[in-house]
Amino acid sequence: MSIGGIGGIDSSRIQAMMEQLKAAATKPAAAPLAPAGLGNVGAKPAVEKLDFAEALKTSLQQVSDTQKAAQALGQRFAMGDDTVSLSDTMIAMQKSSIAFQGTVQVRNKLVSAYHDIMNMQV
Repeated sequence: MSIGGIGGIDSSRIQAMMEQLKAAATKPAAAPLAPAGLGNVGAKPAVEKLDFAEALKTSLQQVSDTQKAAQALGQRFAMGDDTVSLSDTMIAMQKSSIAFQGTVQVRNKLVSAYHDIMNMQV
């Protein structure tokens, strides 16, 4: 069922989560539509271009926010806050860990791609 006993996450669930993240990252943002009767009739809506640097910055900020939230929950639990349960704290920490591991894997792939490109003969 799961690796690591109760509450463990098996590799197939991690792989499925990574596939969802990849699908979400490649899906283009929807362009805003003008109300009926406005704008050029028959004109195609402008396609919003994705900025890699902005997408990377947003992803890193989300991972950082996840880590900060998990740390704050851990501190609140350690201080004896009755509104924070151990299970919520552990889940937040696992989510933070998975997000960080995913970020490290993306970084490794980017570094590998950079080295491959730099080693190409022109």
